[in-house]
Amino acid sequence: MPEFAELLKGYERFRSGAYPKQKARYDDLVARGQHPKLMIIGCSDSRVDPAQIFDVDPGEIFVVRNVAALVPPFETTPGLHGVSAALEFAVQFLEVRQIVVMGHGMCGGCKAALTQDLHGSAPGEGGFIANWIHLLDDARDEVAADHGITGRAAERAMEMAGVRVSLANLRTFPCVREKEASGALKLRGTFFAISEGVLHVLDEATGKFNPVE
Repeated sequence: MPEFAELLKGYERFRSGAYPKQKARYDDLVARGQHPKLMIIGCSDSRVDPAQIFDVDPGEIFVVRNVAALVPPFETTPGLHGVSAALEFAVQFLEVRQIVVMGHGMCGGCKAALTQDLHGSAPGEGGFIANWIHLLDDARDEVAADHGITGRAAERAMEMAGVRVSLANLRTFPCVREKEASGALKLRGTFFAISEGVLHVLDEATGKFNPVE
């Protein structure tokens, strides 16, 4: 299979090009540790890499990626809470100053949440995805009532609604809520339209996503 071989070719380009150019920065990150002041919660979709979209250097952003860029609500029930652990680390230990939730166009997770078109229901056969995107159930009902469940307008509305859901769930975490109230932390919602290459930023006062010109 050629996929891993292609990765190694990429590594070779990195090792001979980007790494030497950034060597001083990497040495500093080794010596001082990481101190990013911005966390990005994005989708695992291979087409929307935050580091590439925002053209940042190593050490500048702390990134969590998952299906549909979702944040679950705060809870203390037993289980493996990967997003919550990363959030706690970023807010409490790295002391990031901003958290950006980045949804995107053509998101498969949001489309699945909208249409409920999942194959199988057992874990490993669609069940993991189904359980995860249940986080969007309430938003789905609102989007479906306004736009239906098919078509690009409905899909985009669902993708943007997902960002709002994650922002609302972020505010259920005590550490986030307290730091936002004190002004030590800022939450932002964004949407990247992959078909156009345009970033939109949410104005929470109006509920609208405005393009960055």
